[in-house]
Amino acid sequence: MKFTLSWLKSHLDTDAPAERIAEALTALGLEVEEVVDRARALAPFVVGHVVSAEKHPNADKLRVCMVDIGTSTVQVVCGAPNARAGMKGVFAPPGSVIPATGTVLEKGVIRGVESAGMLCSERELGLSDEHEGIIDLPGDPPVGASFATLAGLDDPLIDVALTPDRADCAGVRGIARDLAAAGLGTLKPLAADPVPGRFPSAVKVALDFPEEARDACPVFVGRTIRGVRNGPSPRWLQDRLLAIGLRPISALVDITNFVTHDLCRPLHVFDVDKLAGDLTVRLARPGETVAALNGKAYTLQGGETVIADAARVQSLAGVVGGEESGCGEGTTTVFLEVALFDPVRTAQTGRRHGIDSDARYRFERGLDPAFVVAGMEIATRMILDLCGGEASEPVIAGAVPGGERRIALRPDRVRTLGGVDVPVPEQRRILEALGFQVSDGPDGGLLAGVPSWRADVHGEADLVEEVMRVKGFDAIPATPMERLETVARPALDPQQRRGALARRALAARGLLEAVTWSFMDGRNAAFFGGVHPGMRLLNPIASDLDVMRPSILGNLIQAAGRNADRGFPDVGLFEVGPAFREPTPDGQDVMAAGLRAGGAVPRNWHGGARAVDVYDAKADAMAVLEIAGAPSANLQVSTDAPDWYHPGRSGCLRLGPTVLARFGEIHPAVLDGLGVSGPVVGFEVFLERVPQPKRKAGPARPLLRLSPFQPIRRDFAFVVDAGVEADRIVRAARGADKALVADVSVFDVYQGPGVESGRKSVAVAVTLQPLERTLTEPEIDGVGQKIVAAVAKATGASLRA
Repeated sequence: MKFTLSWLKSHLDTDAPAERIAEALTALGLEVEEVVDRARALAPFVVGHVVSAEKHPNADKLRVCMVDIGTSTVQVVCGAPNARAGMKGVFAPPGSVIPATGTVLEKGVIRGVESAGMLCSERELGLSDEHEGIIDLPGDPPVGASFATLAGLDDPLIDVALTPDRADCAGVRGIARDLAAAGLGTLKPLAADPVPGRFPSAVKVALDFPEEARDACPVFVGRTIRGVRNGPSPRWLQDRLLAIGLRPISALVDITNFVTHDLCRPLHVFDVDKLAGDLTVRLARPGETVAALNGKAYTLQGGETVIADAARVQSLAGVVGGEESGCGEGTTTVFLEVALFDPVRTAQTGRRHGIDSDARYRFERGLDPAFVVAGMEIATRMILDLCGGEASEPVIAGAVPGGERRIALRPDRVRTLGGVDVPVPEQRRILEALGFQVSDGPDGGLLAGVPSWRADVHGEADLVEEVMRVKGFDAIPATPMERLETVARPALDPQQRRGALARRALAARGLLEAVTWSFMDGRNAAFFGGVHPGMRLLNPIASDLDVMRPSILGNLIQAAGRNADRGFPDVGLFEVGPAFREPTPDGQDVMAAGLRAGGAVPRNWHGGARAVDVYDAKADAMAVLEIAGAPSANLQVSTDAPDWYHPGRSGCLRLGPTVLARFGEIHPAVLDGLGVSGPVVGFEVFLERVPQPKRKAGPARPLLRLSPFQPIRRDFAFVVDAGVEADRIVRAARGADKALVADVSVFDVYQGPGVESGRKSVAVAVTLQPLERTLTEPEIDGVGQKIVAAVAKATGASLRA
């Protein structure tokens, strides 16, 4: 919401400077984003008198002008066609900055003639797009006078950021009302005397809505005005519109824009000669079109509130007018429309078609329903004053919504809720200054009638807020909170930090975060270990959300199924949240769960396509455990995953007896029961079970130590019983020499000819990384012997011949 100081003073009798007004507005809850002093940039520009204008000796289209600037006479080379002797223009001296380009003006020589300044056009000063010639000042302004002062540009511009609930302050008068209540001046009376109708209106209006859409337009007021002259609007009106970033168009259009910003009363004028009969306010039919004033055409989906004549839609009600019935230079008869449109429908129409307008901004926040008729009278008077003509009798369709709201304010409620003891007489004064109709209430309190323009006031707490913001929130005493602990605690505990880290790690691995219900269908919960009787909801929000979820995977699998039904079978999802085992304080697990469905690598020309498998899920679980701080070197893999995983393609990650995570391919029976096609792999990590890393005393060690010595890689093939997990071999090899063994990985598993029945060959690659010196061959052989001995002891393995 933008306005100038002089514009504000047309409603508020005050001597307060712009800086004081900005402070008061912010204190009132109307945050001032900036105060723009437009005169500052134009300070060097003064009125210059062109004493003479001779043809340039070396250029046909240039003139050499002698310009009197009050303190001296300077020579200026000018190329404007209207430069002539005797005129008064705007002179820019060397060193000044041209607002439109940011160029610093310097003395120069143009075609061999010195030029010590510049005569400016309106575009160069950032006043308009006019650049056909230099500014020709009317009248007889004093030479050397400040152009900014002469043009009224020494008028600060104030920009206020409104919250959505303060629609009453989307007009300059509403801003003035709040400032008057705060004691910064007196609100001037607003003349809204009825304009006598001279003849019946040539255009009638009807409201045509089904019963369920009666609120789309409760009241529509209008009148015909004939004999108007639609020329340029007066300079004062153009200046105000230009100051807030609006382009003056014509008197009729400028009046509607002015009233919108001045009084928060959007309205519209139709050219009667372009209408096909009377107007009907109704819901749009699918496929109807409208050519809007913004130069775009819109095809309506149906259900939008529109204003139509007998032939076509002429306006999207409350959003934008139609181009076909717009007013131009030849307009002589207009129909003035002032209506009340439903905020929700207006917002939906604007969003549906991507239209932002000043009218929509105000209608969707809720306008004063009692100001419809008064707004019409004010706009009518302004049209008659600036454009002439005569007005018809008003046309009214519908009725102004009634229903007075009265709210009781207890005498001590401001103190108990707002923290400041404000006497009841002062509460009454503040509320009355804001427009509330205040009378004595019960028990010494007040009874406040809410003004029609305050749709945001509904209860006693709102009245307390009104009193407090005018009284000043800085009047609330500063009371320090009681110190509960002597040692500062971190903002997030370790578990909260782990949840955030898990989200980041999984998102980095390409999974998308989902937020599902903490409930699920009891029939589906049976697939995930069943439900404790105490986990059934007595009052579920839906029949298929009747139990607390025992696992997050069930909801994620169903979400993956919905994606597949819509043509997106390859998906990766995760969620960090609770799963519920029993109704006890310890019966809830904080988990990071996720799944991958469909293809892990899409089909491509290289032929690398493959479906997701158990190792994708294991890698996801390992990534979460690693970032949560689990000691990865000590993790063990077991094959005792729950029943909702495939028994041969799943596992658990554990530290001794504690299961930290489980992973694997989802059992086909579970997928069938949930109506989802496979393959689907998933994982569940118990974040609370991950032990906190131990802090060791002593100097800090670098997380990564780079060695200048080349690593050595050796391969070993062990023959073990077929039931021995490869992980046991890896852990045994890694523990054989913790100082030198940097990595152990499995690269081959073989069963068949050459290996006796019931046994298998597991080949591992071991990386040795010396840190202090290069290893000799005997030292390398010694480490190899340690590895063979450690694996043999742990698994009964022997080296494969």
